[in-house]
Amino acid sequence: MTGERKPKFFYGYTVAVAAFCVQMVAFGVFVTFGVFFNPLLNEFGWTRAVISGASSLCFLLFGVIGIIAGRLGDIIGPRMVITGCSVFLGLGFLLMSQVNAIWQLYLFYGVIVAIGLSSMDVLPLSTIARWFVKRRGVMSGIIKVGAGVGILIMPPIASWLIASYGWRTAYIIIGIIALVCIISIAQFLKRDPGQMQQLPDGESEAEQVSLNLGGGGFSLQRAIQSRQFWMLCAIYFAIIFCVETILVHSVPNAVDLGIAATNAANILAIIGGASIVGRFVMGSAGDKIGNKAAIIVCFVLLSVALLWLQAAKELQMLYLFAVIYGFAHGGFFAVVSPIVAQLFGLSSHGAILGAVLFIGAIGGAIGAVLSGHIFDITGSYQLAFLVCVALSVAGLILTLLLKPTTNKGGVSPPIISV
Repeated sequence: MTGERKPKFFYGYTVAVAAFCVQMVAFGVFVTFGVFFNPLLNEFGWTRAVISGASSLCFLLFGVIGIIAGRLGDIIGPRMVITGCSVFLGLGFLLMSQVNAIWQLYLFYGVIVAIGLSSMDVLPLSTIARWFVKRRGVMSGIIKVGAGVGILIMPPIASWLIASYGWRTAYIIIGIIALVCIISIAQFLKRDPGQMQQLPDGESEAEQVSLNLGGGGFSLQRAIQSRQFWMLCAIYFAIIFCVETILVHSVPNAVDLGIAATNAANILAIIGGASIVGRFVMGSAGDKIGNKAAIIVCFVLLSVALLWLQAAKELQMLYLFAVIYGFAHGGFFAVVSPIVAQLFGLSSHGAILGAVLFIGAIGGAIGAVLSGHIFDITGSYQLAFLVCVALSVAGLILTLLLKPTTNKGGVSPPIISV
C-alpha cells in the first residue's frame, strides 16, 4: 500500500458488521432472563431474591472476567477470545434447560453464562475503537445498536417459545442459537487495521499523519491511579445498577400489576427498540457535542423515566416509560467506549474498559438482587425504583464534575480526542 492510496475496501466495515451481530445475539439472549423469571418462580416457588441472585452473580462475574477478556483481546485479538466464550455462553443456556435445584441455577446461569458473556461487550467495543478514530462515537453507537436489536427481538421470541414449547425447550433453542451464531460471526473479527495492512478509518498514511492520530495512552495501572477512572467507575456503577434492576424486574413488575405476560415481555422489546435509537443518536452526538455532554443528557432522561415509573400502573404508561428509559439506556452504552478512549487512550483500552464495566457490573449485581429482596420484604418494587432514582441523580452530579485526565506533570497524555 502506498502512502497516498486508500485501500479499495476498508475491512473495518466487516469488523463493524461482525461486532454488531455479536452484540445482537449475545445481549439478545442475555436479557431473556426477565422473561424466564416468572416460569422459574412458578415452577420452583423460589423467592424473587433467590432468582435475582443468579442474575446478579452472572453480572458480577461477567464484569470480573471481562477485565481478563479485555486484556486478552489487547494481546491476542477478539476472534479467539469471543469464540472460546461463545462455547460457554451456549453451554450455559443449554444446561439451564436441566435446572432442578438452586445450586444449578447459580452454576449454569450465574457462572457459566457469565464466562460466556465476559467478552461480548468489551471486545467488540474495544476493537471498533481501534478501527475507527474520527467516527469512533457513531461507530460505537452503531455497534451497540446490535445489542438494542437483540433486546428488541429476543424477549418476544423467548416468550413465544416458552408459551409454545415450555421454558426448558426454549432454553435449548436459545442455547443453540447463541452457540452457532456467535462462533460463526467471531471468525470475521480482526484486532486492528494493522492485521490487514490498513489504517484506522481507511485513511491513507499521509492523511493519518496529518491528523496526528496515535494509539498511546494510560496503562491500566496508571489509569487506576487517576481520579477520573474512579469517577467513571462510579458513574457506570449507578447506570448499570439501574439497568439490571429494570431488565430483570420490569416484566415481573408489570405482571404483578395485572398485565398479561406476553404484553409484559413487550416492555423489554420496546426498551430494545428505543435503545437502538438512543445508541445511534447519542453515539453520533458524542462525536459532535462531546461524550460528557451525551452522558449528561442520558442521565436526565433516565431520571425522568424512573420518576415516571413510580406512577406507571397501566400498560400504556409502562410502554412510555420503556421508550424514555430505553433511549437513555442505549445512549449510555454507546458512549462508554469512546469516553474511555478519550480519557485514557488506546494502548490498554480493552483492559481499562473491562475494569470500568466490572465496577458497573457490581452495581448491576447489587441492583438485581437488592430489588428482589426489597419486593420480598415490602411486596412492592416502589422503594427499589426510588433507589434507582437516587443513583441516577448521583451519577448525573458525578458526570458534571468529570474533568479531562492529565499526567503528573500536568501535560495531557497522548490520547485521541473524540
